[in-house]
Amino acid sequence: MNDISRTEALDAAVEAAKAAGHIMRKNLVSTRKRINEATQHDIKLELDVRCQKLIERRLSKVHRGVAILGEEGVSGDPKARTRWVIDPIDGTVNFTYGIPHACVSIALEERIDVSTRFGPAYQAVVGVVYDPFCDELWTAVRGRPALLNGRRIHVSARKRLDEAIVSLGFAKQKSTLNRMLPNFVHLVHRVRKIRIMGSAALAMVYVASGRLDAYLEYGVRLWDVAAGGLILEMAGGDFRREQVSSDLTHRVLANNGPMGHLLRRYY
Repeated sequence: MNDISRTEALDAAVEAAKAAGHIMRKNLVSTRKRINEATQHDIKLELDVRCQKLIERRLSKVHRGVAILGEEGVSGDPKARTRWVIDPIDGTVNFTYGIPHACVSIALEERIDVSTRFGPAYQAVVGVVYDPFCDELWTAVRGRPALLNGRRIHVSARKRLDEAIVSLGFAKQKSTLNRMLPNFVHLVHRVRKIRIMGSAALAMVYVASGRLDAYLEYGVRLWDVAAGGLILEMAGGDFRREQVSSDLTHRVLANNGPMGHLLRRYY
């Protein structure tokens, strides 16, 4: 995929993210959000499905035949060399409760000539994260600077753990909660602050913007971090991830670079 088509893909992803974000804004304070499925630590809304379908329609105008992989399902040719990776509402529990900390995450990935134990490997080449409540739009194309509302961003320069703000995610399974709790207990005494904010994609781009210094989670899904990971890398950060199961679950350590070796033991 050349730079021209990546630019077209970025434009389409921005348009789709803003369209979905408009729906989110209109429905944030609604008390009539329809829940399709709920577990102890997660909620699936009818609006998730509606937003994903809207995004798919917008993206299909640019790249027909490209696979679409998202929280609400998979469509298209799973063997295609390029695929969209979509989280229509990242931070659904926040959104359901009327907390304005949620976003749309869209990435375009290309298959690379590397195989993993779970199949072919991909890398993100376009990334968009849109927070409709703050009207903040993060964008990146591989090889170009990451932007926030059109202005270049960069990770923080902090190098000491006792000066760091670190975000943690606990996913939604008992196993991931049990894995992350010891990290919380250990880190809370060593960093300036711990933040548990409820949106992996926003945590990633907050690190990219220098607002946070690192983000850790075990059990996060690919669509939560694909776009944010590219944005972080293009902002000068360090995006470490490892797929840990066939359902695209990953462990993630996103950081500003200097924090990477300090937090490796928790990864």
